[in-house]
Amino acid sequence: MTRSSFRRDDAELSVFDSGIGLPVVFQHGLGGDNGQVVENFPDGPAYRRLTVECRAQGQSQPGSIRPFSIAMFAADILAVCDARGIDRFVMGGISMGAAIALHIAHRNPDRVAGLVLARPAWLFDAAPENMRPYALVAEHLRRAPPEQAKTAFAASPLARKLAVDAPDNLASLLKFFDRPEPSVTADLLGGIALDGPDVTEAEARALDLPTLVIGHEVDTVHPLAFAKRLAETIPGARLAEIAPKATNKARHVSEFRSELESFLRTIKPLREKTA
Repeated sequence: MTRSSFRRDDAELSVFDSGIGLPVVFQHGLGGDNGQVVENFPDGPAYRRLTVECRAQGQSQPGSIRPFSIAMFAADILAVCDARGIDRFVMGGISMGAAIALHIAHRNPDRVAGLVLARPAWLFDAAPENMRPYALVAEHLRRAPPEQAKTAFAASPLARKLAVDAPDNLASLLKFFDRPEPSVTADLLGGIALDGPDVTEAEARALDLPTLVIGHEVDTVHPLAFAKRLAETIPGARLAEIAPKATNKARHVSEFRSELESFLRTIKPLREKTA
């Protein structure tokens, strides 16, 4: 796996590309990076795994364009694929990455040979209630310095509820207060929390490609009901319910990798354009 930079607009994007095998574009969740993908993806010579760290995440610069959006991140990913001659690929991702994947699959059906929606945080509407915690973190970061904002958020009724219902979600949210450039983090969380994949239920029903949906319980931000609904909506989609990350992370990762690899094995070899 090699890392390189890709310039788009006034942002320098960090790109990870293994270079050989079945092209699989796989994206991280909100605030995540390539490390999140490495943990969950069955890397090996069979798959050319490409991950673009989205603007203001990982080692990618934020650039000056606002608001951040799923469509913006999707356009960046397609630009990287174009530059590398990757014409057709399996498209997948975790959480925000799943929303990006759904967006790209709907708008580029001739390019996407398979779809993976892991731990989806959106269905078909923008600003779902389960993304409210991210918007609230953004609000606190805009009101006060990070340490004060973190204390205030942790004391909020929403955070106290998450501590009981979904401690893994709360731990992830608290990490946002420790990131550099709090104003950029607020823009990122606020923009994406109010966004969505911009795909209607009818458009999802019209998708015609192999699809895997991965979900689990004990996760308020990524309700299992969302994974079930998407699997029921997309024709022929298969739902894989795996162990919750909050209760058994090792088993969660093992089952995630196993389900993903089993799905990828069903995808036929793809022809690529030369760069």
